[in-house]
Amino acid sequence: MTTHHVLGLSGGKDSAALAIYMRENFPELDIQYFFTDTGEELPEVYEFLGKLEGLLGRKINYLNPDRDFKFWLRHNGNFLPSPQTRWCTIKLKLQPFKAWVNEWLNKGDEVVSYVAIRADEEHRDGMQSHHKNLKVKLPFRENGLNKEDVLDILEASGLGLPKYYDWRSRSGCTFCFFQQKIEWVRLKERHPEAFENAKNMEKTAIDNGTRFTWSQNEPLAELEKPERMEQIKRDFEARKQRELANRRINPLRVCSSENLDLDDLYLEDEGGGACLVCHK
Repeated sequence: MTTHHVLGLSGGKDSAALAIYMRENFPELDIQYFFTDTGEELPEVYEFLGKLEGLLGRKINYLNPDRDFKFWLRHNGNFLPSPQTRWCTIKLKLQPFKAWVNEWLNKGDEVVSYVAIRADEEHRDGMQSHHKNLKVKLPFRENGLNKEDVLDILEASGLGLPKYYDWRSRSGCTFCFFQQKIEWVRLKERHPEAFENAKNMEKTAIDNGTRFTWSQNEPLAELEKPERMEQIKRDFEARKQRELANRRINPLRVCSSENLDLDDLYLEDEGGGACLVCHK
């Protein structure tokens, strides 16, 4: 029986650090890296993956779903996905992965999938295996590596963090419904075409009777009004200054006001509840 080793990349820091960690500590493993591409990712995600591919010296397999997001939106009656109905993750992330590995599993081969859940994420579970020959391993948790270790790995490798962490807390689709309101404001400022795309899909959904909007209880057409955007910025700045005033200084890792963790600011678990395959 042949064993295939695979490692999924989201475009986020943890999975990138795990890829580097596995290359450095288990060079004997022939790991295939993959990224499930929704076609709705930030440009910064593709840029980061390109740099990571060069660092690893291995090609990243891009798994594309057979239908894009807008097809599945129409298929679901133009009702947007939500934390309760995450059809986007199932159709655009999980199903392409299963189709890829099933070619091996159906032949009787074994697949070992490495997932970047850390030792300091006791609340998280790994992907549930759908086949007896699909094994899931959590190297960071098994070896006691936490968030600080991830940052150290990325810094030592020269890769660093993805550029979108300057203004956003997660990878994944541009219109991820787990974004904070300040992230929607920043999306409009940095990628106005992506904001317009999300706003148009939301309008179609509202016209078809959905009660759900991308940003909780606030349509993007209201959120983008200049006075509302300024209010969101003021509220965020006040929250940030409170956090800085209460934060203990770590002399070994200086934290500037520009790189505070958004999830920490909003008292969220890292990722804010977002699917692991999207933001890790």
